[in-house]
This record gives sequence, C-alpha cells and structure tokens, in this order.
Amino acid sequence: MSISVLIHIAYLIAAFLFLMCLKWLSSPRTARSGNMLGAIGMLIAAVVVLLDQEILTPGLILAGIIVGALIGGIMAKRVQMTAMPQMVAILNGFGGAASGLVAAGEFVRLAGIFEIPTVDNAISIALGAAIGAITFSGSVIAFAKLQGLISGRPITFGGQQAFTLILFLITLAAAVGMAVSPSYLFLILLLIVPLVLGINMVIRIGGADMPVVISLLNSFSGLAAAAAGFVVSNPILIIAGTLVGAAGYILTVIMAKAMNRSLSNIVFGAFGGEKSAGQLGAGEDRPVRSVSAEDAATVLAYAQSVIIVPGYGLAVAQAQHLVAELMKQLEARHVSVKFAIHPVAGRMPGHMNVLLAEANIPYDKLFDLEQINDEFQRTDVAVVIGANDVTNPAARDNPDSPLYGMPVLNVDQAKSVLVLKRSMGSGFAGVDNPLFYNEKTMMLFGDAKKSVQDLVNEVKNA
Repeated sequence: MSISVLIHIAYLIAAFLFLMCLKWLSSPRTARSGNMLGAIGMLIAAVVVLLDQEILTPGLILAGIIVGALIGGIMAKRVQMTAMPQMVAILNGFGGAASGLVAAGEFVRLAGIFEIPTVDNAISIALGAAIGAITFSGSVIAFAKLQGLISGRPITFGGQQAFTLILFLITLAAAVGMAVSPSYLFLILLLIVPLVLGINMVIRIGGADMPVVISLLNSFSGLAAAAAGFVVSNPILIIAGTLVGAAGYILTVIMAKAMNRSLSNIVFGAFGGEKSAGQLGAGEDRPVRSVSAEDAATVLAYAQSVIIVPGYGLAVAQAQHLVAELMKQLEARHVSVKFAIHPVAGRMPGHMNVLLAEANIPYDKLFDLEQINDEFQRTDVAVVIGANDVTNPAARDNPDSPLYGMPVLNVDQAKSVLVLKRSMGSGFAGVDNPLFYNEKTMMLFGDAKKSVQDLVNEVKNA
C-alpha cells in the first residue's frame, strides 16, 4: 500500500473521529468521550499533515506534541471553571491567528518562487487572512472583557457604525484586489484592517451577550481554518474547519433564539450599555425579605420538590460540589431535586452543564428551559444561586424592559423562591430584577459557597 493511500486513510479516520466527536458532544452522557475522540482525531490530522507536507522532521513533531501537551495539561489543571470562558475565547483567537499566518505564509512562499497565485488560491488567501485577523482581535477583546482587563459594558463612540462599514468595505476591496492582482499591499491591508474591524465589533458588545459572541468567534475560527485548508490544498483542514464553522454558527443561532434577539442585534445593538433611570436602582427603596440559612433550610427540608437554578455566581464561588451535597441531603429526605439550565446562563455556551458535571451531578437531573419551565408552577421551592438576568420576570411581563421578549426561567411561578446572592446588585445586563422584591421570595445574602454550606449543615439538622 502506497504512502499516499495511507495518508488518505489517516485523513478519513480523522474526519470520522471529528464527526463522532460532534455527535457525542450533543449529549452530556457522552460529551467527555466525544471530546477525547476529537482530540485523537486532531492529533492524527496534525501529525499526518506535517509529515505529508514535509514541514517538520519527526523529531520536531514529537517535541511539539510533548511541549503542547504539557502546556495544555497545565492550563487544564490550573484554569478555574470561572475562567473557562476566557480560555475558550483566547484559544479561538489563537486558531484565527494561526489560519491568518498560514494564508500570509503561503502568499510569501509563492512570491519567493516568483509564482502568481491562481484566482482560487488568491481568494482563499484573502479569506484566511481576513477572517483569521478578525477572529484573533475579536477574541482578544472578548478575553479582556471577561477577564476584567477592560470594561464588560459596550464601548461605543460617535460614528461607530459608519467606521465599521468603512473598515468592512476596505477589507472587501482588498480581497477583490487580491483576487484580481495579488500584491503585498493587499495582503497587508487584509491583515491590518480586519484586526481593527474585529476590535471595533467586539468592544461594542456587552458582557450579557458574551456567550453568543464566544460561539460566533468559534465559528469564525472554523471558517478561517477552512480557508487555510484551501490555501494549502489540505482536505482534513477543510473538513475540520467546516465542521467547526457550521457547528459554531448553529450554536450561535440557537443561543440568539434563546435570547429572542437577532444575531445582527447582538453584534450591533450595544446591549447592556448605559442604564436608564428606570433600570438603575429601580428597587432600591422596595422591601426585600431577608432570611437566615436556618429558616431557608427548614423550607427546603420540608418541601416535596425543589428546582435549583445555577448561574455565574455559583461558578465564581466554586460552590458546585456543595450544591451536589445539598442535593444529596434533600434527596435523603425524599425531596425531588432538579436543575434548570438556561441556554445563556454563565459566560459561555454550556457553562452550567460543565460546572455541574464537574460535581458529578447526574445528567438526568439537568433540564433546559423548554423542558422545565412548566414545572415551576408545581414546584414548592425554586432555588436561584447566582443567576440574575435569566430569571428576570420583567423579560416576560414588562414591555419597557431591555430584556423584554427574552425567554427566561419562570422561577417566580414556584410556591416559594430562595435567592442566594452577595447583594442586590444587578446582573451582567445591568437590569434590575423584580423577582428579588416578590412577596414569596426569600433572599439569603452572602458568598454562595458559604451560604450553600450553611444550608447543607442546617438541612442535616432539620
């Protein structure tokens, strides 16, 4: 069997593993195995490509695998779950940067041997460079916002829409120019202008929309990789990039739908910016019902059904393992416990699912919004831990609210509501939550980890 045939078989195996990876990632039960299949497929693809193209020697490939595995392993161990969205964002950026560099490198290579790229190749170079640059700069800004290095609120200025349009038109003109008459000038424009375009696109997006933005940038990184695959005529890179691009786009659309907003509104709407007078401190003088952990635990211990709604505050406090212990204590008292997961809870797609899986909470106890929303009205206690915007009834009842129309978890329809929060501060969207002032809502203030620990202790003694 020839080397060429073996290479194509390896590509086929890698492509099959990528497809199985996506299929298994669709279920929490098989997600870990799916992730492993994807990693194995990527390892096969990377090694075969480098050997096939004679880019590196086997020794250098092995060294790269060892160094990369060490870096990845350290990151996986040291990065906290609360910082996972930042890591995903920056990894998207690295993918975009790599694709852009591949496109630029291929142009330089061809120019060095005095070849003029074909029209097809020139278009691929233009797309790889432009999409890669947008992905890199946009992802860096997303990382900075999530990490708190810059404000999480939309950063806007006069004429920003026009500036964005000008940058896009220059990028488009440079891409056409590259296809018609390839030159270093067009390559430089395709690397620099999209960098500014990516920055300008993401700085205007508020923190509440970050899960959608991360998903969109993930899609961009896939498209950039696919374009790079066309540049170097590599089928497995085209397949992998297309799968990532398509999967990222589908997820982006699903999440936008979950927020009842269009993708263009998310990208260009600057949601989560300045608060109106009606939103800022709207409930500062309204009474709230503060309770002790002992009183809250008594309500939980003698309930028949409890639905727990996790949010970003749970991730920040790293209280997922204690929540699992609370679930076990309640179930020992024959209390039915379920978890309600909003599609955009947290700071990245699937953030809450991953968090609860880390605490070994059974997958069959996790329910998405459509599955569980009708059950709140039959539930004794809804426990909200660090979630804010996704439980705001104003999204359902108040046409004047910026959240109006966004599907939310109907926790206010439960017989009693227990909210664990540090303070009365608003969520990432900067919108006041009327749930906190509802007459059947109990507020347990403090760090989520300590509050849940106190609940566990009190339930044991109830």
